[in-house]
Amino acid sequence: MHPLHIACLSYCALASIVAQAAAKGVTASLAAKWPETPLLLEASEFIAEEGNERFWQFLGTVQEITIYKTKGPESTYYNLILKKAGQFLTDLQLPLLKFAFSIRAYSPTVQMFQQIAVDEPPPVGCGAFVSVHGKHTCKPGQIKKLLKDAPERPRPYLYKVDHIFPTIAKTVPVVILYAELGTKEFATFHKVLSEKAETGELIYVLRHYVQVPSTRKIRLSGYGVELAIKSTEYKAMDDTQVEADNSTGKSEDGISEDVQGFYFDKLIQMYPDLKDNLVEFRKHLIESSNEMVPLKVWELQDLSLQAASKIMSTPVYETLKVLRDLSQNFPIKARSLTRVALNQEMRKEIEENQKHLSETFGINPGDASLYINGLQIDLDIQNAFSILEMIKTEGKALHGLSELGIKCEDIGKYLRLQVHPEEESYALDIRHPAITWINDIETDHLYSKWPSSIQELLRPAFPGVIRQIRRNLFNLVLFVDPVQDYAADYMKLAELFYRHSVPLRIGIVFVISSQEDSETYSDTGSALWNAFNYVAEDSDMAQAFSFLIKVYNRLDDGAALTREIVQSVLRYEYPRAHVEQIVGAPSEHNHRATAGATFYQKSGLGPLPQVLFNGVPFNSEEMDVEEMETIILQKIIDATGFFQRAVFMGLLNDHADLVDFLMDQPNVVTRISPKILTGEKTYLNFISKSAPYSLHEFDGFIFLDSQDKSAVIAENMKYATKEDEDVIYAVTIWIIADFDKPAGRQLLAKAVKHMKKSSISRIGILNNPTDNLTEDNTLVSRALWAALLTQKSNNMLKFFTRLTKEETAEALVRGEKIKAFLLPEMDDDAFEKKYNTMEIDILRSQALYCRDVLHLQPGQMAVISNGKVLSSVEESEFHEEDFQLLEKMTFSTSAEKIKNLVKKRSSSSKSSSDLIMKVDSLLSSMLKGESRQDLKFMKQKHSVLKVEPEETGPYFDVVATLDPLSREAQKMSHFLIVLGRLVNMKLTLFMNSKSKLSEMPLKSFYRLVLEPEPSFLKNNSLSPGPSAKFLDMPESPLFTLNMITPESWLVEAVHSSCDLDNIHLQDIEGIVTANYELEYLLLEGHCFDVSTGQPPRGLQFTLGTKNDPVIVDTIVMANLGYFQLKANPGAWALQLRKGRSEEIYHVFSHMSTDSPSDQEEIIVVLYNFNSKIIKVHVQKRPDQMNADLLSNEPEEKSGLWNSIMSFTGAGNSEEKEKKSDVLNIFSVASGHLYERFLRIMMLSVLQNTKTPVKFWFLKNYLSPKFKEIIPYMAKEYGFQYELVQYKWPRWLHQQSEKQRIIWGYKILFLDVLFPLAVDKIIFVDADQIVRADLRELRDFNLGGAPYGYTPFCDSRREMDGYRFWKSGYWASHLGHRKYHISALYVVDLKKFRKIAAGDRLRGQYQALSQDPNSLSNLDQDLPNNMIHQVSIKSLPQEWLWCETWCDDKSKEKAKTIDLCNNPKTKEPKLKAAARIVPEWTDYDLEIRQLLKHLEEQKKNATHNPKTDLQHDEL
Repeated sequence: MHPLHIACLSYCALASIVAQAAAKGVTASLAAKWPETPLLLEASEFIAEEGNERFWQFLGTVQEITIYKTKGPESTYYNLILKKAGQFLTDLQLPLLKFAFSIRAYSPTVQMFQQIAVDEPPPVGCGAFVSVHGKHTCKPGQIKKLLKDAPERPRPYLYKVDHIFPTIAKTVPVVILYAELGTKEFATFHKVLSEKAETGELIYVLRHYVQVPSTRKIRLSGYGVELAIKSTEYKAMDDTQVEADNSTGKSEDGISEDVQGFYFDKLIQMYPDLKDNLVEFRKHLIESSNEMVPLKVWELQDLSLQAASKIMSTPVYETLKVLRDLSQNFPIKARSLTRVALNQEMRKEIEENQKHLSETFGINPGDASLYINGLQIDLDIQNAFSILEMIKTEGKALHGLSELGIKCEDIGKYLRLQVHPEEESYALDIRHPAITWINDIETDHLYSKWPSSIQELLRPAFPGVIRQIRRNLFNLVLFVDPVQDYAADYMKLAELFYRHSVPLRIGIVFVISSQEDSETYSDTGSALWNAFNYVAEDSDMAQAFSFLIKVYNRLDDGAALTREIVQSVLRYEYPRAHVEQIVGAPSEHNHRATAGATFYQKSGLGPLPQVLFNGVPFNSEEMDVEEMETIILQKIIDATGFFQRAVFMGLLNDHADLVDFLMDQPNVVTRISPKILTGEKTYLNFISKSAPYSLHEFDGFIFLDSQDKSAVIAENMKYATKEDEDVIYAVTIWIIADFDKPAGRQLLAKAVKHMKKSSISRIGILNNPTDNLTEDNTLVSRALWAALLTQKSNNMLKFFTRLTKEETAEALVRGEKIKAFLLPEMDDDAFEKKYNTMEIDILRSQALYCRDVLHLQPGQMAVISNGKVLSSVEESEFHEEDFQLLEKMTFSTSAEKIKNLVKKRSSSSKSSSDLIMKVDSLLSSMLKGESRQDLKFMKQKHSVLKVEPEETGPYFDVVATLDPLSREAQKMSHFLIVLGRLVNMKLTLFMNSKSKLSEMPLKSFYRLVLEPEPSFLKNNSLSPGPSAKFLDMPESPLFTLNMITPESWLVEAVHSSCDLDNIHLQDIEGIVTANYELEYLLLEGHCFDVSTGQPPRGLQFTLGTKNDPVIVDTIVMANLGYFQLKANPGAWALQLRKGRSEEIYHVFSHMSTDSPSDQEEIIVVLYNFNSKIIKVHVQKRPDQMNADLLSNEPEEKSGLWNSIMSFTGAGNSEEKEKKSDVLNIFSVASGHLYERFLRIMMLSVLQNTKTPVKFWFLKNYLSPKFKEIIPYMAKEYGFQYELVQYKWPRWLHQQSEKQRIIWGYKILFLDVLFPLAVDKIIFVDADQIVRADLRELRDFNLGGAPYGYTPFCDSRREMDGYRFWKSGYWASHLGHRKYHISALYVVDLKKFRKIAAGDRLRGQYQALSQDPNSLSNLDQDLPNNMIHQVSIKSLPQEWLWCETWCDDKSKEKAKTIDLCNNPKTKEPKLKAAARIVPEWTDYDLEIRQLLKHLEEQKKNATHNPKTDLQHDEL
């Protein structure tokens, strides 16, 4: 045996103690409110994200898999699910599925379907059932019967997340199956429904439904837990004992880690008989090393650098664990870090890197940043669930590029290509003869005195000043039909700019609708056009424009332009002119009369009128002619900035033609085609391991999945090109049509016509027949394909032109031989041989592809450009110019960049062209994300940690910077360890340490609850789930436990073995356990009135289900129109609240919802853990334009104020709230001590009033114990209460300390915490004792102020030195006003809302809270700071007496006594309470006796459950 071991064991034997103490620590876990969902269903949802086809294929393989669930251990069934799922996932995706299981990422989706099913509701006793247009059955045999009369009933609403069986039928009945995947009942229904769906009899929808949900709650992860060290300055701890939960017993978790060089797990394995002694020895070593001795300032200075030294000197495979240990357990590691020798080389390198990072990327010393493949990840905003989605998307790209044969080291270059359009605003090329330019800034005499140099743009000028430069920088084009009533307004607008010499070139396109007959010339539009041309030719364009304005000035408001008006103005202005000849029948002045209409039609612009600024069309919101002057001036100012940058960068000089420069920008097109530019985009997936079939092998092709089918088509596609040389084509266009029908041939003809001018594209064809294929109805299609298979590419275009002519098709149908139409340069024999022997299978494969993959109806046309599918193409709408536009967009946006990379590879032109197409389709299908950044470090030897990836396969490139002693390091260290387990990762981590520290950088312990996959217990059953474990913690400090959860989670403690706000391990035996529950997922939104653009303050929304329309409700804030509602996974209906909200407003539109945006009913589906933020636009009803929601008119009462949770036995409808005389008291508390004070405060309020009382408590921080006791108290003392809850909005500056968060809740959300029916609320601090009737305070006249506070006493003279408000900032800010205390205040909520006090307070808070030194007493400083904007009514001094500030004499008159902290004596609260307030002890005793009685009742209830008092959340 090793001598060290002998010494250790000898010591253990000597030091052995008989009564061994249990290990001490804290564990916290978080469960969802809903039952555990089956992993098989979660796996199906993971696969569904890979495509609908994959989902249904997976279903087919697991039809009755659940029979294995009970046949063996859970681990075996889990591995079976992984094996089945693995058939449809790549090697990269399988670990991500395990991770999704671990964090239960898809559990909300399954639960969402369950909620929809329960809302149906399900027929009794059914394991599975179908709903056919509202009628239900559990028997597959009855489906046929229900289908017969289904069309007579309304079709069901289908959600965006629904699983619809692949079919192209649209109008047949919808059958929704509610079943649990893998069960026998599912298999029976699935067989029947899938067969009927394939034959087009019905649309088959599947929704998950578990008949008997699990009894287990689902444990969650993906959150942080902080054990923060509290200040014990005022000894704010409860002295009543709480028993700790020893059920955990002795914990050996973490025993595998070494303690001062000893590996106790190994020692215990070697010497099991000495286990107890070893455990005790380990505890002794930990306690000796876990001391928390305060550090001297000089010891702190280099602590972060010393931590970096320690990390960098550790072997690579251990570094992240060391980083995690140091940051997450910093308070007990700090002392040992002071002894680490600092690597001076490292310090120097860190400083050099920091200088570079600060200058180049704006990353300062101490800043944390994380990039995955160049995409920035902010762990404060993004959570495990959003990061999983991001990794899935990135993984798909990595896998795809790798499968396409791109080397691992080159993949990053492809990912960093910007393949999405920079901006979505496209411009029309305005260099067109149909535009009549009224002026020309560069040549007209009017502007001759202006400077012409483009450098003038860089001269300094006042903001908003439009520079007068003699260049055509700004061009406005108006498309108008001159006879329409809007024309006059637009012409007068143009004249306004022209008259005021604004440097704007104005062009008009006259869209004159005309037929080629004599009536055209009597048409008013033509008359005006002819007259305009006459004046322009006779004089000049300025005179012609002046004539135009005079014509329109003759019109009365709303009057129509007539031929007579044109004639009379012309006659008046030009008496000698032959008016009839000029405006009448065929005139010499009518040249190009139809040019404007032709240009307008070809431009693809929407309905007239249209306005273009530098080619960019105005959107519908900008088309209000009254606002257009402002809009155009703003566009000129915006464009000036663009030109200034171009001049500064040297892209533009005095020799350049300005209009050419503008029209050569990448967003300029010759036709604005919405289908091509802004239409919905779908992309083909060409990624396939093997494509062994050809198009001739229809019997094999039919069984391939979509990806493989696409790969086979791509592999076997033949192309027509302009050149036959060895050229790499950047753009590949496929035409899909029935080429044996005229429309298909015409579409091909247009494509061929374009191709003859193009040198960057190639064209392929796919036949989508209208009818069943025969040799007779495929004459043209077979000829096209026979040519493609046998002829040279450059002969194709001419031959295609010949074949697409109608006379050719007619001749072939008449029986003429194809030979007659061949070209001289073609190989006749090869063609004829192929044409005569070609089987229909090649066309059948194409038809099948069009149906199954492109989802086209027979004969439907489509165009595909580099894998981007434009479906439902109409031949009449798709022009030759559209092919030109499509080619330009594809080439300039993505294909050109990809081609530049592909050119560097050595491969044939055909495979290179194919690769460009496939890469383009893959990269373009990814959502447009943030731009990628390449973080580079100057030196990497001493300060950069590098972890190399595995040599095989693509890898994720992870680059990070962090200070090892920071909150970010606490999170990121564990996250990187998990990420390394999930994916092949190349890590570059820079130690961005802060130097010259003056205080402890971390004051808390931290755990990130995140595991790479589910774990199993020793008996192979699934473990309950992850939890945060703080083991071997120091016993002397006082801790508070904080949950740090994703933004949209509302979490509450449901069970704890002690006061989680004051954990003192010295007083507790064993492990402290804290069980939390995810109570709600937050639905957030922003609401605006479309008429004013302002938020409708006081508007109320309700959220509910079909069967229960009002479950929760909320009020809209003025800040950003923000509102929040509490929900859980499911489908929810959002409505305006019945009453004034619904009477005054109606829903105009909404975004990010499930229902169509223009539908008044808003349906919102919550199906994941990520935040859901919607936008709602409302509009006042026509008869309510002057109505005000916050006026004093009575609020219509209906429904419950249920955004607040109520436990009260008494009725709590708004009507009762308003009519009954109730005292509304609001208070907040956290921790057992303050909850004890709170109960005493409540008792003192009740003892001093005869008015009914309703207490409102902030639920967020109440302990499980308080929530358990409060219903009994309410019953005992006859009061009402409600627990209100509001999540701190993400856009409002966050506080990190619990105490400051609670202070924030006291003041920041008063306008939205309570129903509109509550007129007045009184806030009373928990540590206050009331001695008077608070009704008196409620009825106190506030003199028009929204709230009343008591000023601080100044009668106790010995405390003058502590009165901070008497000097400095507060003295000057307040002037003659007093500084008020926030322990007691009364709020007139009607006035408070009316003057938007809440919004003003939040606005000021947002501004001040950015400075950590301001608002030190947040709840008090903020209203005092805002005293000039939101006035405070000073309450009489006797309303609040506090010994610290008020003298003893004034105590006699005191109506309330507050137990303020005394900064001089720092006397503990409990001691002060008993000494200062004689009745406090009596109240305390009374409450204790009540609690004792309840405890006894509880014990009895376990023997006789019927006696237990029940209460529910309403």
